[in-house]
Amino acid sequence: MGRVFVVELEGRAYRCRLCDSPLALADDVLSRTFNCRQGRAYLFSNVVNVTLGPEEERLMLSGMHTVEDIFCCCCGQILGWKYVIAHDKNQKYKEGKFVLERWRIEDVGDELNLDARPVSSDD
Repeated sequence: MGRVFVVELEGRAYRCRLCDSPLALADDVLSRTFNCRQGRAYLFSNVVNVTLGPEEERLMLSGMHTVEDIFCCCCGQILGWKYVIAHDKNQKYKEGKFVLERWRIEDVGDELNLDARPVSSDD
């Protein structure tokens, strides 16, 4: 294995709950209204300090998708998934986007009150 180089982020950032590695900027959140099997999740346009698992077909609440699981590059914790292909044309906006499960990441701060927003279902 080699040495792990961690990208530091400027600004308010979400971090891995286990090892505190920075993962994504608050400004890169596209949606806070996702749900996953374990609860709430956020959709991001960009994430850092992650590795991707193999592509797999997964049936979700919004239909069939090709996804790759996302893992923290420092501690190896699974964090969520990346949408590779959305098979439903109404879901194409998700392609290339990342979902981080809320319970696996640290909040950027109390001032955001992210849980006050309505929730829609997606998995």
